[in-house]
Amino acid sequence: MPALVFVALLATDSGGLTAEELAAQLQVSRAAISGAVNYLSPVGLITRERQPGTRRYRYVLQDPTWFELVVRRERLLDRWITTTRDGINALGPTTPAGQRLAESLAFVEFLQREMPAMLTRWRELQTNNPRRKST
Repeated sequence: MPALVFVALLATDSGGLTAEELAAQLQVSRAAISGAVNYLSPVGLITRERQPGTRRYRYVLQDPTWFELVVRRERLLDRWITTTRDGINALGPTTPAGQRLAESLAFVEFLQREMPAMLTRWRELQTNNPRRKST
């Protein structure tokens, strides 16, 4: 459900909808929407804003969503690497489990090495994109 809510918000021109609008659009209960926004909000993908003159909230996408999400994930990768190394040491690098962890570690370290260059290229593309609105 969080993915559906996130995509519904991405697909709106305004980038925001109320719980009622989300429930109607996705044909689900408001309780399902509540669970989804309770997941998306703390991880920083959406914010809750009070609609002026009402008691209703609009759920709005954070901007720039993808860039910020990747930057936060990079910190998670640091913890993943440390924990995976601990697991390899505990299980032994020659055991089947240790070898699976080592392959996982190699992939995550690859992601971590490549991420800064990818983010730099992304910023350059966005800066030079004539279709992107200037803010």
